[in-house]
Amino acid sequence: MQNRLANLIAGAMLALMALFAISSVADDSATFDETIHIPAGYSYLTQKDMRLNPEHPPLIKDLAAIPLLFLNLNFPKDSIYWTLSINDSLPFSNQFLYFSNRNADQILLFARFPMILILIIFGFFLFKFTREMGGNKLGLMVLILYVFSPEFLANGGLVTTDVGATATIFISFYFFLKFLRAPSKKNIILAGLFLGIALLTKFSAVILIPFFAIILGVRICFFENKNKLKGAFRYCGFFVLAMLIAAILVGAIYQFHLWNFPIEKQINYTKASLNSFLMKPIGSHKILSNFSFWLAGSPILRPYGYYLLGLDMASIKTFWGFGSFGVPIYFLGKISTSGWWYYFPIVYLIKIPLAFHILSLLALWRLFKTIKTAGFKNLKNLIKENFTEFSMIMFLVMYFSVALTTNINLGLRHLLPIFPFLYILVCKATQKWLSFPPNPKTIIVIVLFVWYIFASVSVRPFYLTYFNELAGGPSAGSRYVVDSNLDWGQDLKRLKKWVDENNIEKIKIDYFGGGNVEYYFGEKYEKFDPKSGPQTGWLAISATPLRGGQGRPAPGFKDPTGYYNWLKDYEPVSVIGNSIFVYHIE
Repeated sequence: MQNRLANLIAGAMLALMALFAISSVADDSATFDETIHIPAGYSYLTQKDMRLNPEHPPLIKDLAAIPLLFLNLNFPKDSIYWTLSINDSLPFSNQFLYFSNRNADQILLFARFPMILILIIFGFFLFKFTREMGGNKLGLMVLILYVFSPEFLANGGLVTTDVGATATIFISFYFFLKFLRAPSKKNIILAGLFLGIALLTKFSAVILIPFFAIILGVRICFFENKNKLKGAFRYCGFFVLAMLIAAILVGAIYQFHLWNFPIEKQINYTKASLNSFLMKPIGSHKILSNFSFWLAGSPILRPYGYYLLGLDMASIKTFWGFGSFGVPIYFLGKISTSGWWYYFPIVYLIKIPLAFHILSLLALWRLFKTIKTAGFKNLKNLIKENFTEFSMIMFLVMYFSVALTTNINLGLRHLLPIFPFLYILVCKATQKWLSFPPNPKTIIVIVLFVWYIFASVSVRPFYLTYFNELAGGPSAGSRYVVDSNLDWGQDLKRLKKWVDENNIEKIKIDYFGGGNVEYYFGEKYEKFDPKSGPQTGWLAISATPLRGGQGRPAPGFKDPTGYYNWLKDYEPVSVIGNSIFVYHIE
């Protein structure tokens, strides 16, 4: 296939992806994280003050806020949540979005456009990388899996860090491989810059540092035959230089965000955050916490202190889970404030299209067959000949191993960084089965790709709620998991439309998400206590609190459960977007 034709097909697919993403989020209300990220990003650019939401780096929030600069928004800097409180992101964000400005939906839509641009740029790099690796056929195969991925379509248009982190981690990997193959000045600078960009999107990107060190070591051991010591010093020196470039970029960006944040406030804020009950340093975090506090007092190094503060806050949440915060999690019918080690394997099994699972098994079979044919004695040569694929497998092993040890069981989106590597490895293993005229293997692969596309299109525009046939489809998904796997608050506006169309005057709502119920429903909204027992009249409940109120307590969970068990005797009148259950109780 000629490059020009491949470029046209790739461009058409990415344009289709953009249309799918726009149509999906156009009617979405604010998801939980968006409510915090959007006002925080706007405060960074307009106030040069990063007191809000430091547990996420600023880059994605900055990009989302750029279109908002043209809307002449009112920033409530006299709010007590801005002037007096410490990181009161949620109450301040509600005030900014729903009470200080007239059109929250316009703010949401404008902030989401840069996210869709990131989605498309990522698709371009994914196609570029795979075409360089294995030609146009491989590039288009991988792009099909990406463009029609329910998980990327679900998250790609939202103002969250997951897709942005996935994109920058992958692009950083792309340029680091270029540096390993040819350590020129240009490639060293690009490797450092994109590592810095990745570190500025999400703190999970820190895993790139040990990962790059490992594949650098493998490269030196396997590829440097003569003057290995000299080659090792040379590569390690270049690696340190790339790290230094990344550190300078991170420091410069954080310095901009702290420009109007007095050093005294940073010191007090750091001390208060690290000494609070929620962020109390535990174990190895104590060293990091003390170091970030020391850096906060230095006029030159304070940006790095603030970066480490955010990293510390994120890592405590990640490895100690939301049990430290008293937030219950629903999984497979149980409620707990701690995680399950098998959470991500189960969620991956039921949230990914079944066709991709079959393709993955075929790829694994081919991998084992290749290793068996080559023999373990020739494993070194096999790695040398397939160093890119080996590096990807190393990243998968590292990232998934870390995921299994974390206690933040909130959604498959946390595994997104492994997806592009899986797509490439699976397509690389199966592309040789595509031939013309088609043979039985070709037909099997084509059928699986068509099935994959159909699975994605069939759930449009409710991509967030996708569950495969093993789980019983999107309508059955909430029986297994909720939160950002299915119910992140995206359907509040759709509920409002349904209520208006059915002329309902009063409705009780138990909502989970970033939308503001009073803003959309006004006097139609009737407050109630979910734990007060059976209700009458119209009742709308998000899947997350509904399943949370019907789950069984896991060992160690002591809070009251079962307060929505009475609803098991009723069938919902409607289910809005697969995530909000509407009942009418006589």
